[in-house]
This record gives sequence, structure tokens and C-alpha cells, in this order.
Amino acid sequence: MSKYNIVDLFAGVGGLSYGFSKFPEFNIIAANEIEKDISIAYTLNHPKVKMLNCDINDLTKEQLEQVLGGDKIDIVIGGPPCQSYSTLGKRQMDDRADLFMQYKRILKILQPRAFVFENVVGILSMDGGRLFKQVRAEFEELGYSLKHKVLNAVDYGVPQFRERVILVGIRGENNYEYPAPTHGEGLKPYVTLKDAIGDLPVLKSGQSSTSYSYDSDNEFLGFVRADGADEVSEHAAPKNGAHLIRIMEALQDGQSKNDLPEDIRPKSGYGNTYAKLWWERPATTITRNFACPSSSRCIHPRDSRAMSIREGARLQSFPDDYKFYGSDGMKRLEIGNAVPPLLSVAIAKKLLEALE
Repeated sequence: MSKYNIVDLFAGVGGLSYGFSKFPEFNIIAANEIEKDISIAYTLNHPKVKMLNCDINDLTKEQLEQVLGGDKIDIVIGGPPCQSYSTLGKRQMDDRADLFMQYKRILKILQPRAFVFENVVGILSMDGGRLFKQVRAEFEELGYSLKHKVLNAVDYGVPQFRERVILVGIRGENNYEYPAPTHGEGLKPYVTLKDAIGDLPVLKSGQSSTSYSYDSDNEFLGFVRADGADEVSEHAAPKNGAHLIRIMEALQDGQSKNDLPEDIRPKSGYGNTYAKLWWERPATTITRNFACPSSSRCIHPRDSRAMSIREGARLQSFPDDYKFYGSDGMKRLEIGNAVPPLLSVAIAKKLLEALE
């Protein structure tokens, strides 16, 4: 059996690593992550991977060689922080928009056979489309043949609409074939909120629970609860003030602030703030603010409250035994910025086929 050695850059909590770790042919040797708490969370879930907790700008050829111990790297994976490219952000051409050049620098040092570069869809339109053209040109300069496609996590069994650009580079002929959707029209039905988090007990604002309401009764719950544990962690509803609770309880399934009675309707915020998700649909794209009803559509449709950390992790398709580290805000950042594990499995499987 072939073994392909991997380095994960901008690794985060390890959502992209997750998919590759599920195939015995892949061997993740090292990962780079700048945030201390997030690097600890990565290591809790991928203990055999050597963690380089530093700014990628400071990562030297000598450090990499020392960590790799003479091993040849076949694949580099990862996506630079996406705030600059996000259509939700200010879309500035700042230092973070140039982090792909650091990605290129590491590719030049490691000379892998293939790489997977993941990012938000906003990168395609950044700077009038010029940025992505530049990204492609820089990677092609290193001798890679490129393919890119926008994949939506919901099409691969993730209970969330979440589009990402997946750019794959291979030396020589690029025979990578993107994974075909498994869910959607004519396929398996999309995984809804009810499917994904319905087994988590009803909570009011400020309450918590460690028990499940019922046994796994669908394929998604079978995946996230595969460890067979009797108790669930991180299921605590944030404590909110009386006025916000009144707003959340006044909303019906899928409604937003514009549907609220005049006397409690917030005067500021976008149309999708103070908005409930739909119980019988997948979630909209979640961010690090998934527990903040004034930030985006993220109010629990059944319980009329802010979402727990466990629910955010479920909407990203993280198994219940996946560990997060740090403050609650840090854990939400780890979850909100991650590549959904089920999407990463689909991407990794196809890269293995291409390399074999």
C-alpha cells in the first residue's frame, strides 16, 4: 500500500486533516497553526502529528527539515485565513490576502506531488477576479497543473449550506475528479437541523445537559455518535437577557427580525440578524458567531435560544468525541472557521484515487 506523507498549513482545529486521517494510505506528519489554543485543539485530535505552532512567515526550511526528519512530503493541504476574501467581511487587500504567497513558499521548499488549497468563494471575485488569477499563476509557476471548483458541504451530508473553493494542484497531468454529490435532488435527502441536532435535549437560555434525548436514528447521527458514548459534552445554551429571550421566543421557524412585532423589533442589524434557522432544512453558513443572534441567522428553531457549542460542531459535522480547546469564544472560532469533516473525507478520497 502506498503511503502519502502530508503537511497541513493553516491547520486550524483539523477539519481538513480529518478527512485525510481516515485513510490508511495518508500519513499526516506535520501541521502549522499560529494560534496557541487552536494548535492545542488540533493536537488533542491528531496527537501523532508534529505541531508547528508559529506564524507561517517565520517557518523556515531548516525547521521543516528538522520536523520531517528526512521524510519526503507528497501532499500539502490547507487554506489561508479567509477573512480578507469573505463576502461578509470588508474584503480588503491586506496582509492576509497575501498569505497564499507563504503557502507558495512552503510548496517551493517541500516540492510535493500534489496540494489542496481551500478557501471561501469570495476569493474568486476579490479585486475584480485578479487575485485568484494571481493565485493560479503563482502555483502554475511552480509546475503544477490546476483545477478548481466550488463545492457545497450540504451536498456531502453536512447539515449546512457552506460553499468553498477547492483548488487542486498536481505535478504533470491533473487527473483529479471532484467528488460527486451524495445528497440533494434525486439523491439522499439533505441533512436537516432536526436530523442533525434533534437528539440533543431541549434547553432554555442558560441551561445545560450531558444526556442524549434518544438513540441515533439516522445516518448522520450514526456518524457523529460513532463512539457510542452515553453522555454528550459542550451542550450548554448561552445565557441571554430577558429582552433577547423575548425576541427569540416571538420568532417562528425561519423568521427574522422584520417579522417581529414593532415594540420588540431591533432597530439595527441586517435582515438575517435576530433570525431563526429552519428545523426541517439544513442550516445557513455558520460562522464563529453562531451563538450570537444579533450577528447572523443562528437562533435554535425548536428551543428559541442561542446555539450550544455542541450544536455548532454538529452543524459542521464534527463527531461528538472531537475536542475543542480554550474559552467558549475560542471554541466557537475553532468550529466556525473549520472545513467540515464530511466534506474533507470526500475531497481526500478523490485525491487518493487521482494519485493511485
